[in-house]
Amino acid sequence: MNKIQIIGRLTADPELRSTGSGVQVCSFTVAVNRRFNREETDFFPVTVWREAAVNCNKFLAKGSQVGVCGSLQIRRYDDKDGIKRTAIDLQADEVEFLSARNESAPASPNNKPEVKVSELDEVEDDDMPF
Repeated sequence: MNKIQIIGRLTADPELRSTGSGVQVCSFTVAVNRRFNREETDFFPVTVWREAAVNCNKFLAKGSQVGVCGSLQIRRYDDKDGIKRTAIDLQADEVEFLSARNESAPASPNNKPEVKVSELDEVEDDDMPF
């Protein structure tokens, strides 16, 4: 089984491009703090395809917090100097947006508008239905 789940923050704005056949693909890197040593960070390159790629490009930005589920893809290749290299990429099946792109983003379950206590109406106990 090849399954990975991470939660972290984007290190830069996502990049959206298209394949030769017109399929949308979005790439970004997620920084994840290590569980027991918060001073160390791992960086995961992530690739998202099709409609999810368009949404990631639209709603994510540098610093956005995301949860990503997918599988690791490992590629081996020879670089231009003939040196053997290994590239690791997280192929995303799911991307959950855990923070808003900016403060003016519409309200969502993860991005609730702040309400000041002074703005709330006082309710009399007699008005309560229970």
